[in-house]
Amino acid sequence: MAIIVNIDVVMARRKMSLNELAERVNITPANLSILKTGKAKAIRFSTLSAICRALDCQVGEILEYVPSPPEEEEE
Repeated sequence: MAIIVNIDVVMARRKMSLNELAERVNITPANLSILKTGKAKAIRFSTLSAICRALDCQVGEILEYVPSPPEEEEE
């Protein structure tokens, strides 16, 4: 299973910088960067809600599910 994080795409559409979004969401730029690059293991619903509010978008614009090939799921 792969969850693709598209925050950078939505940020670009809104012409918003990482630092500006981090300030609006009230998280550190480092933590936002971890989330943006897909390296985060989890996200709080409150943080996700704040990101959606700041970017004026829906969760589905930020997160995308891409099924893994069957051979990867067996490992």
